[in-house]
Amino acid sequence: MVTLLLDSTQLEVVLSPTERALSFRKNNIVVPREHIDRVQLTDDAWTWLRGVPNPGINLPVAVGAGTWKSAGGNDFVIIRGRKPSVVVDLTGHDEFERLVLTTKHGVALLKALRLDVASEPEDVADIVA
Repeated sequence: MVTLLLDSTQLEVVLSPTERALSFRKNNIVVPREHIDRVQLTDDAWTWLRGVPNPGINLPVAVGAGTWKSAGGNDFVIIRGRKPSVVVDLTGHDEFERLVLTTKHGVALLKALRLDVASEPEDVADIVA
Protein backbone atom coordinates (compact mmCIF):
# COMPACT_ATOMS: atom_id res chain seq x y z
CA MET A 1 0.00 0.00 0.00
CA VAL A 2 1.17 3.50 -0.79
CA THR A 3 2.48 5.85 1.87
CA LEU A 4 0.82 9.25 2.02
CA LEU A 5 2.91 12.20 3.23
CA LEU A 6 1.28 15.54 3.90
CA ASP A 7 2.68 18.94 4.79
CA SER A 8 1.25 22.45 4.72
CA THR A 9 1.70 22.76 0.94
CA GLN A 10 1.40 19.33 -0.67
CA LEU A 11 0.33 15.69 -0.57
CA GLU A 12 2.98 13.20 -1.69
CA VAL A 13 2.12 9.65 -2.72
CA VAL A 14 5.29 7.68 -1.96
CA LEU A 15 5.60 4.58 -4.14
CA SER A 16 7.51 1.45 -3.17
CA PRO A 17 9.93 -0.05 -5.72
CA THR A 18 7.28 -2.64 -6.65
CA GLU A 19 4.62 0.04 -7.11
CA ARG A 20 7.02 2.06 -9.26
CA ALA A 21 7.65 -0.96 -11.48
CA LEU A 22 3.98 -1.89 -11.81
CA SER A 23 2.93 1.69 -12.56
CA PHE A 24 5.87 2.41 -14.89
CA ARG A 25 6.80 5.52 -12.84
CA LYS A 26 10.18 6.76 -11.73
CA ASN A 27 8.97 9.42 -9.30
CA ASN A 28 6.43 9.81 -6.53
CA ILE A 29 3.20 11.68 -7.18
CA VAL A 30 3.21 15.19 -5.71
CA VAL A 31 -0.04 17.15 -5.51
CA PRO A 32 -0.21 20.73 -4.22
CA ARG A 33 -2.95 20.97 -1.58
CA GLU A 34 -4.82 23.65 -3.54
CA HIS A 35 -5.37 21.10 -6.35
CA ILE A 36 -7.20 18.65 -4.05
CA ASP A 37 -10.89 19.13 -4.76
CA ARG A 38 -12.50 16.19 -2.97
CA VAL A 39 -11.49 13.03 -1.08
CA GLN A 40 -13.79 10.01 -0.88
CA LEU A 41 -13.44 6.67 0.88
CA THR A 42 -14.49 3.45 -0.83
CA ASP A 43 -14.47 -0.25 -0.06
CA ASP A 44 -14.23 -1.20 -3.74
CA ALA A 45 -11.82 0.94 -5.75
CA TRP A 46 -12.40 -1.18 -8.86
CA THR A 47 -15.75 0.55 -9.41
CA TRP A 48 -13.92 3.91 -9.72
CA LEU A 49 -11.73 2.92 -12.66
CA ARG A 50 -12.39 4.63 -15.95
CA GLY A 51 -10.52 4.22 -19.22
CA VAL A 52 -7.62 1.87 -19.90
CA PRO A 53 -4.17 1.49 -18.37
CA ASN A 54 -1.58 3.27 -20.51
CA PRO A 55 1.06 2.71 -19.20
CA GLY A 56 -0.01 0.41 -16.45
CA ILE A 57 -1.11 -3.05 -15.45
CA ASN A 58 -4.58 -4.45 -14.86
CA LEU A 59 -5.10 -7.86 -13.29
CA PRO A 60 -8.81 -7.55 -12.35
CA VAL A 61 -9.56 -7.84 -8.64
CA ALA A 62 -5.85 -8.48 -7.93
CA VAL A 63 -3.74 -5.47 -8.97
CA GLY A 64 -4.31 -2.28 -10.90
CA ALA A 65 -1.43 0.15 -11.20
CA GLY A 66 -0.38 3.00 -13.44
CA THR A 67 -2.00 5.75 -15.46
CA TRP A 68 -5.55 5.14 -16.63
CA LYS A 69 -6.39 7.21 -19.72
CA SER A 70 -9.97 8.14 -20.52
CA ALA A 71 -11.95 10.87 -22.24
CA GLY A 72 -12.26 12.54 -18.82
CA GLY A 73 -8.49 12.77 -18.36
CA ASN A 74 -5.76 10.73 -16.72
CA ASP A 75 -6.13 8.98 -13.38
CA PHE A 76 -3.30 7.49 -11.33
CA VAL A 77 -4.18 4.12 -9.85
CA ILE A 78 -2.62 1.80 -7.28
CA ILE A 79 -5.22 -0.81 -6.27
CA ARG A 80 -4.60 -4.12 -4.50
CA GLY A 81 -7.48 -6.55 -4.08
CA ARG A 82 -10.73 -5.38 -2.57
CA LYS A 83 -9.29 -3.37 0.29
CA PRO A 84 -10.29 0.05 1.65
CA SER A 85 -9.23 2.79 -0.72
CA VAL A 86 -9.36 6.51 -1.23
CA VAL A 87 -10.36 8.50 -4.33
CA VAL A 88 -8.81 11.97 -4.56
CA ASP A 89 -10.37 14.28 -7.15
CA LEU A 90 -7.98 16.93 -8.41
CA THR A 91 -8.54 20.29 -10.08
CA GLY A 92 -5.85 21.97 -12.15
CA HIS A 93 -3.16 19.32 -11.63
CA ASP A 94 -0.69 19.10 -14.53
CA GLU A 95 -0.78 15.33 -14.88
CA PHE A 96 -3.85 13.74 -13.26
CA GLU A 97 -7.56 14.36 -12.76
CA ARG A 98 -7.91 11.77 -10.01
CA LEU A 99 -5.94 9.42 -7.74
CA VAL A 100 -7.39 6.02 -6.83
CA LEU A 101 -5.27 4.44 -4.10
CA THR A 102 -5.56 1.42 -1.84
CA THR A 103 -4.58 2.55 1.65
CA LYS A 104 -5.57 1.74 5.19
CA HIS A 105 -5.02 5.41 6.05
CA GLY A 106 -7.94 6.92 4.11
CA VAL A 107 -9.72 8.19 7.24
CA ALA A 108 -6.42 9.60 8.54
CA LEU A 109 -5.95 11.45 5.23
CA LEU A 110 -9.40 13.02 5.51
CA LYS A 111 -8.71 14.16 9.07
CA ALA A 112 -5.19 15.39 8.29
CA LEU A 113 -6.39 17.52 5.35
CA ARG A 114 -8.67 19.40 7.76
CA LEU A 115 -5.83 20.18 10.18
CA ASP A 116 -3.07 22.75 10.04
CA VAL A 117 0.02 20.61 9.59
CA ALA A 118 3.75 21.20 9.87
CA SER A 119 5.89 22.41 7.02
CA GLU A 120 7.85 19.12 7.03
CA PRO A 121 6.22 16.12 5.28
CA GLU A 122 4.76 13.62 7.74
CA ASP A 123 2.85 10.36 7.33
CA VAL A 124 -0.90 11.06 7.54
CA ALA A 125 -1.32 8.30 10.15
CA ASP A 126 1.18 10.09 12.41
CA ILE A 127 -0.49 13.49 11.96
CA VAL A 128 -3.84 12.38 13.35
CA ALA A 129 -2.43 10.11 16.06
